[in-house]
Amino acid sequence: MFGYVRPVLSQLSEEARQAYQGAYCGMCHALERRHGWLARFTLNYDFTFLAILVSASGGEDATCRRRCPIHPLRAPRACLAGDSLDIAADESMILTWYKLTDDIQDRGWFSALPYRLLRQLFARAYRRSAAARPQFDAKVAQGMARLRELEGEWSPKLDRVADAFAGILAAAARGLQREEASRRAMEQLLYHLGRWIYLVDAWDDLEEDGRNKRYNPLDARFSGHAGEERDYVETTLTHSLRLIGSAANLVDFGTWTEVVENILYTGLPAVQSAVLEGRWNEMRKIREKNT
Repeated sequence: MFGYVRPVLSQLSEEARQAYQGAYCGMCHALERRHGWLARFTLNYDFTFLAILVSASGGEDATCRRRCPIHPLRAPRACLAGDSLDIAADESMILTWYKLTDDIQDRGWFSALPYRLLRQLFARAYRRSAAARPQFDAKVAQGMARLRELEGEWSPKLDRVADAFAGILAAAARGLQREEASRRAMEQLLYHLGRWIYLVDAWDDLEEDGRNKRYNPLDARFSGHAGEERDYVETTLTHSLRLIGSAANLVDFGTWTEVVENILYTGLPAVQSAVLEGRWNEMRKIREKNT
């Protein structure tokens, strides 16, 4: 969806780095297996993190060796496989569908044409995912409708708007195979992560939204002067990071502990700094060029 939830690979052990790469590749293969080759192009770091959390919830997962279709000359790589990848692939496709719907509604008829085409191409995959995960689909639909309503009102109530998006991500925890206390902690982790993602993306989009006269929750909160409120935005984002960490301390991530802690305690703060300092888009272009 956004691609903000990523590890700092250089600070992972070789074993943890290989495990993360296996989750990324496994998610890519799961998307194709369940929804066709085009679904591979929806893969990003956020969805890989979701796959890791689902896997850490107790799914009986294994590894398999697969060749990457993007790099066919490379040797087959060990990839995560199993039920958790199917769950994450379905939930990712549902989130992609509603994100495309939101993109269409945010734009004029002509500028929305590429998003309309993409949504049509993913219609069958969405229907299959929604049939397999009806409760998650219903929660996302409800959350997006509420978010759309608030955005349509140009609501200046930042916490209320962020809450609507955060609740969407929190819904992913409700089907995890965990005892109640652990599941509730995971739900809180995803809730505050969703809030963080929404606000980071809002800051990242300030200039573009202003140029295109689109709703931005930060600009609505600060009456068009959000760019002057970096200290406030950094404080509220950091508060969300602390709450994410507090929830994570209550969850046993098993073999994924090093990867999850790297993402939450190193990756997210690094992304936050890059976005707030205006370095994020340039860094993203460099990564895409080198991929």
